[in-house]
Amino acid sequence: MSMSLDHYVTLGRSGLRVSPFALGAMTFGEDPGGAGCSVEESEKILATYLDLGGNFIDTANFYTNGHSESILGDFFAARPGRREHVVLASKFFTNLHPGDPNGGGAGRRSVVAQLDETLRRLRTDWIDLYWLHNWDRNTPIEETMRTLDDLVRAGKIRYIGFSNTPAWLTAQAQTTALLRGWTPLIALQVEYSLLARTVEGEIAPLALDQGMALVPWSPLKNGFLSGKYRRGTRTADSARTSFVGEPTDGEFVVIDAVTEIADDLGTTAAAVSLAWLRAREGTVVPIVGARRLEHLESNLAGLEVSLTAEHLRRLDEVSAPVLGYPAPLHGALRAMLQFGGTTVDGESSTVYPPLLQSDVRY
Repeated sequence: MSMSLDHYVTLGRSGLRVSPFALGAMTFGEDPGGAGCSVEESEKILATYLDLGGNFIDTANFYTNGHSESILGDFFAARPGRREHVVLASKFFTNLHPGDPNGGGAGRRSVVAQLDETLRRLRTDWIDLYWLHNWDRNTPIEETMRTLDDLVRAGKIRYIGFSNTPAWLTAQAQTTALLRGWTPLIALQVEYSLLARTVEGEIAPLALDQGMALVPWSPLKNGFLSGKYRRGTRTADSARTSFVGEPTDGEFVVIDAVTEIADDLGTTAAAVSLAWLRAREGTVVPIVGARRLEHLESNLAGLEVSLTAEHLRRLDEVSAPVLGYPAPLHGALRAMLQFGGTTVDGESSTVYPPLLQSDVRY
C-alpha cells in the first residue's frame, strides 16, 4: 500500500502518532570523524522532511559530540511554534565526560544529568520519546525504570523505549513497570534489515506480544541495500567503504534479489528494502538517515512502493536468518510435538515419527 509521511501510525501501545518513517539525525554535524554533514545541509534535510509531513525525529546525546542535538535545538528555536508539532526522540547512556564514572549509563543520577544536558542542547522543556541506548549491566533495571517514570511524572519526558537490549532484560523491565504501575515501554529501537534479521529470534516476538513498535536503525545495513553496491563493481563512496567494508558474497545474494525487484518495479533498492520492513508484522517504523538531501528523497520512495506477495516471499526466503537456540525448536518441530497431526489456529502438523511405528503404552 502506497503511503506518505503524513499517513501517521500510533507508536506501539500508546496514543503517540508518528510518521511511517522517522528521520535519523545521527549525521547532523561534521564532528567527530567527518562522516556527517554541514549545518546547512542538515537543515535542508530536516526542512524537507517536515514540509512533506514528517514529524518523528531521532537523535542521541553523543551523535556528533552533541552537535546533532544542538542543530535540532537551533533549528526549532529559530522557528517558533514548530517544535510543539514534532515528536523529538533522543537517547541516554553514552558518557560524554571522560574521567567521570557517573557521566553515563542508566543509574538515577546519570539519567537525570544526561536528560538535563539533552534538554539544554535541544532548547526544549521536554522529550517526546527517551530511549535507553544500551544495557547498563551495573545498574538494576528497576532503578532505571523508576527514574524514567519519575521523569515522565515530572513532565520532562512523555514516553520511553529501549535500544540494543536483550529480550529477557526488556521483558523484565516491562513486567516490572506494569506490575508497579510505572510508565511502560512503547517501542524498541533495533538493528533490522534484510541483511540483519536475527532480531526475529526473540526481540521481535516480544515486541509483537507486548504491543511495542519496532524502530529499525540501519534499515539499509550501512548503505549495502541503498543500490550503490553491485556485484563486481566498487562503490564511489570510498570514505564510507573504508569504514564499513564491502558486502560479502552471502550479502550480495540478497542485494542481487533486491536490485532485480527494484528494476522490475522501476524504483530503487533502498525503496524496496524499506518497503519490505514496512510490511513486517506489527508496527515497524524505520529510521531513514541522510548525509545529503538526495539520500532522503531516495529513501522516502520506500513509502510509494507496494511489494507483491511474491516479492515478499522471495525476499523472505533469500534473506532467511540463522536464528540461535531455542528459535529452531519453535517452528515445524514444535507443531509436530504439540498438535499430534491436527491443525490448530490454522497451523498444520505431522505426527511425531516414533508414534507412527508403535502403540503408546499407558
